[in-house]
Amino acid sequence: MTPPQAQDAESRPARERVYAHVREQILRGVYAGGSFVEEEAISSVMGVSRTPVREAFHRLEAERFIDLLPRRGALVRQVTAQELADLYETRRMIEGYAVARICRERIVLPETMEAVLDRLDAIAGSDHFARVELNREFHFGMVQALGNEVLSELYQSLGARQQRVAMRALAVDPGRIERIRVEHRDFIAALRAFDEARARAVLDEHLRPVTGVVSRLPGYDPPGASDEGA
Repeated sequence: MTPPQAQDAESRPARERVYAHVREQILRGVYAGGSFVEEEAISSVMGVSRTPVREAFHRLEAERFIDLLPRRGALVRQVTAQELADLYETRRMIEGYAVARICRERIVLPETMEAVLDRLDAIAGSDHFARVELNREFHFGMVQALGNEVLSELYQSLGARQQRVAMRALAVDPGRIERIRVEHRDFIAALRAFDEARARAVLDEHLRPVTGVVSRLPGYDPPGASDEGA
């Protein structure tokens, strides 16, 4: 008998299945940054025509997972060191603003945020894909609680970079899983107590760039490197 999850996946439109497959393979690093994803190969693997593959590719391009190059195909985007720094800065701005409003206006957090943490705690093993998906859902829940649709859409646009960086960070340092778990619990406790100072402190630590990840990205400039040979 086919599992319910598989039945749900099979019932989705072809373009949705292709999108989910390619996106997951990019996040897992199967399709590495700088490599090309062939339309014909995906069509064959997924057992669909090229039309839903093209539709999925256009969505992936809009979400900045790939670049579509004329006569060359779909190029998986690289996440650069500068892009990572910009990502963390932008997240601190958006999520810091969310923290301030929640604490000052005493906005009640959605119960789904706690439920997401429970689901995160239940994940075992070294497959980080589900962790990264839930981590993003947790943070988006906080931003969404403000009721600002424009801000929510802006935060959602960070998804490709955010998730790819998170996957790489966990691969480099699996020990982060426990630290992140503790930070998430401390963070939500501070928000529920409307303790802005504590919530900001946890968030700043949580969104601190990981040197082991940054150093492996294109364009990384080690501290002091620009002074060498001067």
